[in-house]
Amino acid sequence: MINHWMHTETEEDTDVLVEEKINSGHRARMIVFNDEVNTFDWVIKCFMEVCNHTFEQSEQLSYIIHFKGKATVKTGPKNELKPLKDALVDRGLSVVIEEEED
Repeated sequence: MINHWMHTETEEDTDVLVEEKINSGHRARMIVFNDEVNTFDWVIKCFMEVCNHTFEQSEQLSYIIHFKGKATVKTGPKNELKPLKDALVDRGLSVVIEEEED
């Protein structure tokens, strides 16, 4: 992601991932990867519109993706994550779904 904000990591910075859990079917996770194309603002907007995350969740996830290279942005049944993944891919984000092993 292109960094339009200045951010300095400190020892107090922690990785906190907030995700919405869906309680039906075989569990999977939707992972978004960092890129050098999309801006923070665009990624935040995509997470809010597609994943129904709050601004704070979306901003936090965008920072985790930027600094760690990827993040799980949502978990749930694969069939429920697929349309969300497709919508994010259509918006230019790099996204995969991985099934979780029991």
